[in-house]
Amino acid sequence: MTMDRKKLRWNGWGWTNGPDVLGAHADAVWAWIGRTVGVDPLPHTPAPGLDDTALPPGRFDDDLLARLGEIVGPEQVKTDPYERAFHARGKGYMDMLHLRTGRIDAAPDAVVYPQTAEECLALVRFAAENQLAVIPFGGGSSVVGGVTALTRPGQRGVLTIDMTLMDQVIAIDEESLVARVQAGIYGPQLEEALQARGFTLGHYPQSFEFSTLGGWIAPRGAGHQSNKYGKAEEWLVEATLATPGGLWCTQGFPGSAAGPQFRDLVAGSEGALGVITEAVVKLHRVPEVKDYRGYLFMDFAAAVAATRELMQRDVPTAMIRLSDPDETYFYAALKTATEGGTPPLRPVSDRAAEPTEGLPPSISIMLVGLEGERAEVEHALAQCRGIIEQHGGVHMGEELGQTWYKGRFETPYLRDPMLDRGLGVDTLETCTRWSNLVRLHEAVTRAIHDAMAAWEEGKCGMRNAECGLSNAECGTSPLPEGEGQGEGSNPKSEIRNLKSPPPRGICMAHISHCYRDGASLYFTFVFPRDPRDPMAQWWAIKRAASNAILANGGTISHHHGVGTDHREWYEAEIGPAGLETLRAAKRALDPEGILNPGKLLP
Repeated sequence: MTMDRKKLRWNGWGWTNGPDVLGAHADAVWAWIGRTVGVDPLPHTPAPGLDDTALPPGRFDDDLLARLGEIVGPEQVKTDPYERAFHARGKGYMDMLHLRTGRIDAAPDAVVYPQTAEECLALVRFAAENQLAVIPFGGGSSVVGGVTALTRPGQRGVLTIDMTLMDQVIAIDEESLVARVQAGIYGPQLEEALQARGFTLGHYPQSFEFSTLGGWIAPRGAGHQSNKYGKAEEWLVEATLATPGGLWCTQGFPGSAAGPQFRDLVAGSEGALGVITEAVVKLHRVPEVKDYRGYLFMDFAAAVAATRELMQRDVPTAMIRLSDPDETYFYAALKTATEGGTPPLRPVSDRAAEPTEGLPPSISIMLVGLEGERAEVEHALAQCRGIIEQHGGVHMGEELGQTWYKGRFETPYLRDPMLDRGLGVDTLETCTRWSNLVRLHEAVTRAIHDAMAAWEEGKCGMRNAECGLSNAECGTSPLPEGEGQGEGSNPKSEIRNLKSPPPRGICMAHISHCYRDGASLYFTFVFPRDPRDPMAQWWAIKRAASNAILANGGTISHHHGVGTDHREWYEAEIGPAGLETLRAAKRALDPEGILNPGKLLP
């Protein structure tokens, strides 16, 4: 393995000694965020360490562990607390809440590290014979509950198969511009090997440093530069999966009419149909030039129109990232605070309080990335500037684009310090057609703001029997019996008075991953975390946003996947026929239901 996992945060993001993204003026940043969300000063809510965190007892006896060791070698079977905690969950906000309670309710009973496809197949068959749930695991960067250590009734425990020892580029076909690669390779290692030969996959998600090839394919992932290089389902040529019935290899022809192409079933299968052991992927030559720069718009709708025209006139962009007015403000204010200034407070929730038709005119920043041969990039740049200026955009030069490009993998490092200061922060994404994009953006923004405000105004979603307080004592309106209640609630002694003026949450979004017919919308929201039951609070916001997506013509996920978090809405999106078709594939490939139970399929 190319990465020392002990240097990673088991209950947070990235390296334990990760970059300091706020610098010397961090206190000013936290003061500004606290004032913005209405909690000043922010509380101190650090996560417990591993020594202070309880894990469930392991369910595998010595004989079963010994037999696993016969397959992969005893040294590749791990049952120590760090391995079990690290592999218990992914990196989503709900995952972090569970990992920060001091009690992990679900963890793998053993983690195994195969080094060949044959070992992986033997492990899957062993699990089927012994009624073990199998969780395929790459970098563990899922943010939708995709790697949670769950079992079905009757299963004896959880076996997590960590793929990161299968990390080799097997072959590069320079003539056909494809490569065969083992699925456990991390992003930086893959690009280093490809670029040494003059090629690139071009897939750079925000999790790039800590995610793997198989982990990109499983949820149909997208990288920042997907306009040029495509999403996972577009660059995937062929895949091999370990299933209880044997190794399954999909077709890999450049084109074929020999029935439906099953590689499309693999991208998005989330480990529920098999463990991806290797894949053939499309390559590009390393671009001669990379040009990233910014543009300023005084009107968000005009910026959306410019983005659409860039795509529909086939301008060869690698990336277009258009921040809405709230995201533009947030990052400008963050920059001001990190430089020692005092950013002005902005009533970011006014749109929720006073709904308007469409979006009011407001400043938005667009970043455009171009990659390729110099002449191609220069021509595309001229096209971009012409179209953007026609829609009222102003060229801001290269500094904005270069700053974003340099720090594009550092933003996730903000989340853990936020959690340490009593804040909740999460993201969600969707995709829709251009004709519906502004309406969907407004509907989801309003739904998130309304849900954050409703919770703070007392609709906490906690039942009296569970809380132990009467309505008069806490001033809230509990949910009826049967409504969703989060697990792992913090003690009720931490309950704060909800009768105080409701804090304001932050909701911002950007457009990215663009197509001729539409684009992705990516939302980030920050709110004061309710220590009584932060999981129920999150579900209230998540459910409101997801219902708004479904009701307003968006997909429940563009590139994060389904996991556990989106199952409820995925069934509605694909319909009964689609659900039964997927279940039929599951029955054929995984008749015992051992592969990643509880994900994707209800």
